Amino acid sequence: MDGVLLDTEPIYTKVTSSIAAEHGKVFDWTVKADLIGRPAFDSAEFLIEKLALPITPEEYLEKRTPLLEKLLASTEAIAGAEAFTRELHRKNIPIAVATSTDAPLFEVKTEHHREWFSIFSKVVCGDHPRVLRGKPAPDIFLVTAELMGMRPEDCVVIEDSPNGLAAALAAGMRAIGFPDPHMDRARYAAADFVVGSFADLSLADLGF
Repeated sequence: MDGVLLDTEPIYTKVTSSIAAEHGKVFDWTVKADLIGRPAFDSAEFLIEKLALPITPEEYLEKRTPLLEKLLASTEAIAGAEAFTRELHRKNIPIAVATSTDAPLFEVKTEHHREWFSIFSKVVCGDHPRVLRGKPAPDIFLVTAELMGMRPEDCVVIEDSPNGLAAALAAGMRAIGFPDPHMDRARYAAADFVVGSFADLSLADLGF
């Protein structure tokens, strides 16, 4: 969802940078590149260790959550994302959201996109009880495929993060890299192919 359907990553960057700056640290893409795609607690642990922040993951998340909720409520869609997914839906191609975001924050992010997100047959969030490990483990994709009644090998994942890409491949699925312009495309070498936007992606690329 984040960075593929919804343009949330600049918001995460802004909030995380502000918290890091309070402790005299700099949060930039050298850190963010390995942070995106992780569940909230995992990302907190990673960030604190990487920047040597003098706080606990719980304290970081307590500080971050209200700041995110305030800004994420007005999240815009990634260019072309809604049109592309609506075309898949129109052609009766099963589509789902598998996101590391916890369910309460998912509700905040999609507040102004309810009708659009209703076209997805399943939504699996990072705090789903059957998702025992976050990306790069394959759990969330395997659970989503099972709930959709699909075999992993029949699924295609569009992922903006290296962690998500690794999770999709570990699940035995095809994977399309959808990196942020700041990301090194070399980190998506294992993907079936890489695109820079939905303008570069067609239904034929997905096998339809």
